[in-house]
Amino acid sequence: MARRQLLRGLAAVAVVGAAQAVGSGVPRSRLSRATNFRVLAAADLGPTSAAAAEAVILGQREYRYRVVVGWGDLPPGFTYRDGAAVCVDSKDNVYVFNRGAHPVIVFDRDGKFLRSWGEDIGFVNAHGAAVGPDDMLYLTDDFGAAVRKCTPQGKVVLTIGTPGQPAPRFSGDPFNRCTHTALSPQGDIYVSDGYQNARVHKYSPDGKLLLSWGEPGTAAGQFNLVHNIACDDDGWVYVADRENHRVQVFDSNGKYQMQWNNLMRPCGLFVTRGKDPLAIIGELGPETVATLTSGVPNLGPRVSLVSAKGEVLAHLGSQPLGEEPGQFIAPHGIAVDSRGDIYVAEVSNTYWPQLFGKKPDHELRSLQKLARVS
Repeated sequence: MARRQLLRGLAAVAVVGAAQAVGSGVPRSRLSRATNFRVLAAADLGPTSAAAAEAVILGQREYRYRVVVGWGDLPPGFTYRDGAAVCVDSKDNVYVFNRGAHPVIVFDRDGKFLRSWGEDIGFVNAHGAAVGPDDMLYLTDDFGAAVRKCTPQGKVVLTIGTPGQPAPRFSGDPFNRCTHTALSPQGDIYVSDGYQNARVHKYSPDGKLLLSWGEPGTAAGQFNLVHNIACDDDGWVYVADRENHRVQVFDSNGKYQMQWNNLMRPCGLFVTRGKDPLAIIGELGPETVATLTSGVPNLGPRVSLVSAKGEVLAHLGSQPLGEEPGQFIAPHGIAVDSRGDIYVAEVSNTYWPQLFGKKPDHELRSLQKLARVS
């Protein structure tokens, strides 16, 4: 209870948002001019520059992370298209829920490819991924209007919602473009909903709807794009209220507790377990990077770390958007492994045309690993 009282009234951090495709359009020279950086594809990195890139350190004080350049060994012909979400199981296997032809791609913690699955499940648009203490995965499909609980090998054991049948816009009923899932310590399932609803839904472990809360607006307990959700070991529920630039915190039954403000469109959200939870927030940054805020630092996109007291402990990434090590384009999903390493899934290829009006001429990076520096 003391921690909860400390939390009240304190401010903090921010994250990103989603969608779909890659094609031709914006040449590399345009990429460089638009963001004031030199684009470095993996093929451009010689031995010297690759070694230098691997030495990029982000963060401050004890919260420092090394950028692991090129992490994740994709098989020939595989592509993410967009890395919508990422989660990590108890063995530190990493599951990338993506918008390519192989919806779930699994690596070990060193980036070795293990398997892929989900091609025959019927996902429409990957958006959120969470893992339970039993290593079951909860995969949220926003355009598909459903959450599927899957085994680590890809067998669907529970579906919440009716796939392909969204509720009416802003009706409050589940779902209209649901975004993410979180599990309480008791196994209850929370679903953030979403792009065309302004609700959080609470389900029993077997998928029975228990309650819902929220409505459109800017007041406490209201939402303007419910983009992500997480739980801590006290059962508190953290909601990334993206277009209100804040994270709101509720008790397990939806009673408002507090909010963290001053976040630049929080998109990705992960809360660690334990008595002193740490929030890792992916901030999408401003939508004006092609015009008013081009080249401006400290606005995101970035990843921020916030304590249970609401203190900003570190910002990872201070430069404008880009593909160089230490830069982000659209941090959309966040996960942390047992060693404290951070995985960031980005919807770069969807977001770029929204910013600049044209698609890039190559597939932008959409997954990064940040290894904690001990």
